[in-house]
Amino acid sequence: MSDTDSTTIDAPDHRSPGARPVLSVVGTGYLGATHAAAMAELGFTVIGVDVDAAKIAALQNGKVPFFEPGLPELLSTHVESGRLRFTDDFAEAIGAADVHFLCVGTPQRRGSNAADMTYVDAALDAIARNLTKDAIVVGKSTVPVGTARRLQERLAVTADPAFQVELLWNPEFLREGRAVQDTLRPDRVVIGGASPAADAVMRQVYGTPVAEGAQYITCDLPTAELVKTSANAFLATKISFINAVSELCDAAGADVKRLADAIGVDARIGRGFLNAGLGFGGGCLPKDIRALMHRSTELGADSIVRLLHDVDEINMLQRQRVIDLAVSACDGSVLGRRIAVLGAAFKPDTDDVRDSPALNVAAALHLRGAQVQVFDPEAMDAARHYFPALHYVSSTTEAVENADVVLVLTEWPEFRDADPVALGELVAHRRLVDGRNCLSDPAAWRAVGWTITGLGLGRPAGDLLTVSGGSPR
Repeated sequence: MSDTDSTTIDAPDHRSPGARPVLSVVGTGYLGATHAAAMAELGFTVIGVDVDAAKIAALQNGKVPFFEPGLPELLSTHVESGRLRFTDDFAEAIGAADVHFLCVGTPQRRGSNAADMTYVDAALDAIARNLTKDAIVVGKSTVPVGTARRLQERLAVTADPAFQVELLWNPEFLREGRAVQDTLRPDRVVIGGASPAADAVMRQVYGTPVAEGAQYITCDLPTAELVKTSANAFLATKISFINAVSELCDAAGADVKRLADAIGVDARIGRGFLNAGLGFGGGCLPKDIRALMHRSTELGADSIVRLLHDVDEINMLQRQRVIDLAVSACDGSVLGRRIAVLGAAFKPDTDDVRDSPALNVAAALHLRGAQVQVFDPEAMDAARHYFPALHYVSSTTEAVENADVVLVLTEWPEFRDADPVALGELVAHRRLVDGRNCLSDPAAWRAVGWTITGLGLGRPAGDLLTVSGGSPR
């Protein structure tokens, strides 16, 4: 660690060589619960701690309060084995552990693009107040650059000076729907600001993933803080780029899917995140790029601010483009029309509806007077919480019954691979807006009388619905 990264607390002489550290995970939401269960799977004794007693009780009973494939099984296995436990007693959790992972949320601050650091500060203070021995504090939350340095200073003031405590940063790269595998088998482990002693401990913590091929990357604190937000900003830029190109494809009569296939062959570009459609949402990408814009403005880095402003704006405009396609499918007005919305989560394999483009489109059509019927395989309860005014149904077939137009807005397999013949018998008109350009076989749908429209599929917007969609049922 360089002189500019030294803390005001001496680096600790942690545990004896070869001894496995006990881990605490502070914050047991999506990140914390996943990290705790995965660390137990890797052989560590783990204690999850949170102020939410109801959440702790559910986790201690092996119940995950959100949908994430593979996590309930992992959680139950290690709670039953005794390797993993959860508590709301910070003194118990912090006192028993040697390494403390800080995994609380950093939501967008109300009325601002800035990240809210309230939970991070409170968690750090709780760790500091309850220390009973030397320790390492490992930040995993996604924070604005400069936060770790500020937290080091806060820790130096708050922690008992009798203990040697070091703070470093270890950003997470979880993908919702794949979070368990991303934790157990990451492609990289980034450690920022660690002394040699702390680095040795972190190499022990992540020894199995590194032995299996994960790159272990050490850097300074600001770099570690910027890795996650920069990665998300780049992915968001790829998505908005191909969505901007999709508008050009519609105007020029080109096919954005084939175009993406062609340019994605180039190893410098890659095919991932080049799928034109409704755009990104969820609890990470929108929040993170806006927080990065805010912090970059504070630091006077104007170029990234201008770029990300355009990325965010293009992404939001995709929602309006899908709304316009739905209106066009209903001959210019959705007032009184029945619209089936297939999908509420922002992506498949999750029940996360935060900043969901699908729900945003559904709500906008509802406000225009449409009779919107929403179905999602996993996100119904979360959707009802955020948008209680919408009408929710229990299946795909119930959603499409007597529909004037069907909107596919989340790429769940049951929507991608739906039977066009069976659904065609249920709808009032065989009209479908593929908001994700995800149907497995659009030709099969068209062959039985469906009119399929999407974004960037080579037909100018004014010509999208020139073919009859079938007679009313």
